[in-house]
Amino acid sequence: MARVPLYGWYGDDFTGATDTLATLVEGGLRALLFLGLPTPAHLAAAGPLDAIGVAGATRAMAPDAMTAELDPAGAFFAAQGVALMHYKCCSTFDSAPGTGSLGAAIRALRRHFPQGPVPIVGGQPNLRRYCLFGQLFAAAGIGGAVHRIDRHPTMSVHPVTPMHEADLRRHLAGQGVGPIELLDYRAYDGSVEALWVEKFASGPEAVLLDVSRQADIAVVGRLLTQQLAAGALLAVGPSSVAQAFLAGSMVDVSGRTAVVAATPRRDGPVLTLVGSLSPVTREQVEAASGYHKLAIDPGRLGDAGYRNDLLDATISHLGTGDVMLITDRPDGAPQDAASVAAATAALLRAIVERVTLSRLIVAGGDTSSQAIQALDIWGLGYRAACVPGAPLCRVHSDLPQLDGLDIILKGGQMGPPDFFDVAARQ
Repeated sequence: MARVPLYGWYGDDFTGATDTLATLVEGGLRALLFLGLPTPAHLAAAGPLDAIGVAGATRAMAPDAMTAELDPAGAFFAAQGVALMHYKCCSTFDSAPGTGSLGAAIRALRRHFPQGPVPIVGGQPNLRRYCLFGQLFAAAGIGGAVHRIDRHPTMSVHPVTPMHEADLRRHLAGQGVGPIELLDYRAYDGSVEALWVEKFASGPEAVLLDVSRQADIAVVGRLLTQQLAAGALLAVGPSSVAQAFLAGSMVDVSGRTAVVAATPRRDGPVLTLVGSLSPVTREQVEAASGYHKLAIDPGRLGDAGYRNDLLDATISHLGTGDVMLITDRPDGAPQDAASVAAATAALLRAIVERVTLSRLIVAGGDTSSQAIQALDIWGLGYRAACVPGAPLCRVHSDLPQLDGLDIILKGGQMGPPDFFDVAARQ
């Protein structure tokens, strides 16, 4: 009998999708992340799976484009028979009515997973994200102070989706989600199951669950288990949804052996592409050693001569060691982030076609998504832990120069100060 996947997840960007992949594999499930809806041939090549993921780029899309992307994805996951359908958003919930709308995502996926209100899990303590009384808080880098999200030094001024509201109910209501009930963390020490039933029975569109500490994850898992008894369920949130799934006794992992890529690391240099303008990433760039660093002027990427010179310089330096390509912070008005990401992705594709790399590291959520989409990769498997939120993965591709390549995708806020040295040498 074919194994029915227990869990499905759609990542609104590639970096977050790999974090969920790592969570599930480390929890004992056989999981693979596909870069687009898998073909029957790629599903067959993956073998029996307990969890199926699809990495997307909906965080940077307008609502109509999100609907066009997510409607067939929802149909695919429903046809696979998954019990829990997880729309994996960023742990900082950065989104807006016109870009990456979580309301648009819920409306598209609810057509295929219509059961009850949608649980929305706020907070992921292992990444230092916390939700208390519906208010979202996040740390500024490893060891940095925790800020309310609308006062966060980076997320409050995000160039595409700045967070101006910390109350996730109000934030999501602005994207067309509502009404939203709140189950705050104080209930977790009492008769929370009865209160959960009461919240669901009131008929809201969604129920927001606080996560203020790691112990809350198991409580959320019990509540999701209780609701899954009624049938397949859509949930929204960061990888804490997957953590709750594993902690809530929804799945017996005995007899289910997770598969970790065990092939040896390939020979060749390391290429790092830095597209994030986050202060955390910029400090990591300054601390990185052992790379030849080349700047990318985003204002000149439209010039064919400039692109060719940059390509030639990159390939030349890869012949003698590791290279880091760094998108400059623009002077004056911000650049069109999508156009810059697309241009740097095209540059990456040209490099990979001419150089055999041992490892590829990409920093920046939108940059990661578009860069990987530019390559002929159909899937990512988990290889090993690296840093929280940015695991080491293995590329699955029909092209020999890509298949088996090590890859790490890092969001702008993730990783310790020495991240790039750790990522290159682990």
